[in-house]
Amino acid sequence: MILVTVGTELPFDRLIGVVDEWAGRTGRTDVFAQIGDSSRRPLHIGYKTFIEPAEFARRFAAADVIVSHAGMGTILSALQFQKPIVVMPRRAALQEHRNEHQLATARRLAALGKITVALDEAELRLTLDRLGELKARERIGPYASDSLISALREFIHAGPSDKRSMSGSSAGMSIAPARSKSKSL
Repeated sequence: MILVTVGTELPFDRLIGVVDEWAGRTGRTDVFAQIGDSSRRPLHIGYKTFIEPAEFARRFAAADVIVSHAGMGTILSALQFQKPIVVMPRRAALQEHRNEHQLATARRLAALGKITVALDEAELRLTLDRLGELKARERIGPYASDSLISALREFIHAGPSDKRSMSGSSAGMSIAPARSKSKSL
């Protein structure tokens, strides 16, 4: 089964349109989509505008592949449960989001080898035609690493002058101090 999800904030008609057309062309009948508050109604795939969390969890567990916008919740869940995922980021330039953070997220995670990315409709069609080649990526845990949590705690509990010297902290991470126009007393 293929689960398609666009998140809960906005519809994503470009993504749903390509998957719907692809399912019709290929005869795939095992595609289900959560389409959001969209006026577009798919012709070839099952869908709901929104899915309650329990149903979403059931469908997610049953899915062989996830197709999604570049929402971190879906991406992290796919990595946690080792589901192959294809991500097509929303584009602010196309009025699909308020900025290009999904594009940045998709590019970064693709560079790390964590997800498969289709940057546009043509790439998504090609990727859907090769779904059987997709592999699950390295599993991640449900929580942040101990080193990240430790570095964040250290940063949060450090005084303002200590935060400036934390670059390259014990966790091997660079934490830039917050910029502020106010002076510490």
